[in-house]
Amino acid sequence: MSRKLKQPKMVKPPSVKKLRLSKKKRWKHQVFIVFLTILTAVFAITFLMPIILTITNSFMSASEISSNYGTVFATTDTGGKVYIAEKVNLKFIPDLVSFSQYITVLFKSPEYLLKFWNSVIYVVPIVLFQLITASLAAYSFTRFRGRIKEIVFFGYIILTLMPYQVTLVPNYLVSSWLKLIDTRWAIWLPGIFSPFAVYLLTKFMRRIPVSVIEAARIDGAGEWQIFRRICMPLCKSAVCSVAILIFIDYWNMVEQPLILLSDAEMHPLSVFLSKINAGEIGLAFAVATIYMVPSLLVFLYGEDYLVEGITYQGGIKG
Repeated sequence: MSRKLKQPKMVKPPSVKKLRLSKKKRWKHQVFIVFLTILTAVFAITFLMPIILTITNSFMSASEISSNYGTVFATTDTGGKVYIAEKVNLKFIPDLVSFSQYITVLFKSPEYLLKFWNSVIYVVPIVLFQLITASLAAYSFTRFRGRIKEIVFFGYIILTLMPYQVTLVPNYLVSSWLKLIDTRWAIWLPGIFSPFAVYLLTKFMRRIPVSVIEAARIDGAGEWQIFRRICMPLCKSAVCSVAILIFIDYWNMVEQPLILLSDAEMHPLSVFLSKINAGEIGLAFAVATIYMVPSLLVFLYGEDYLVEGITYQGGIKG
């Protein structure tokens, strides 16, 4: 018998109506993308304007800054604020570029640099030792489960949800009892043992596959080797993310030094910036610009780690 050859099915060309619908969808999609791009650009410009204004105004002369913003910081004879009847002149481009503010900050007035190094002395030990403490605590919460440890970890979650202002009075009472008021330890100890990093690293470590850890145990690895050679390399992005967040948080701290340190010589630059008077507006712009540099460098250097640590869900990459 001869087999009947199947006739190939004829593909119908799309109708004019369908083509119009597809073009309309593509046009709507393109309009939506353009709208989102414009909206994102508006938000980006809005957020960047204060930074750009601070940097450009730091290169203005004192007389130009006073003429532009003098009414904002002016006070009456009784110490009250002056009513501003006219609009403030926000100027982004200086008439004459001047480095006098930076010369005063860096060379003529060592007080600003002293406050800057106070900030460094406070923040660097907190970031370093909080990461060490949090890594060990997170590994303990990950590897050894139990009702008591789950209750303790739940306490960490509650403390993480609380703003620092809620725990400021207990921190002050404990520091006073330990006689740490007006010492750097009053800032270091609460920062080193903060529950924020413990919570994040624990949630990250618990996503590491158990089979990887069990395979290491079969090969004869101890707890310290598992922690050092498996958990920490897999948590590198999370550790970098936590380090960036801790640095930015404590680099901008204000409440802790104001409450725990009565000696103004021990205050960081973040507190000192809030106390600059009306006659030092230009210096405030220059100091704020210098103060932004470490945060910007840390963020730009660890941006990839920060994004990866937030979006990556743990485990081993393929």
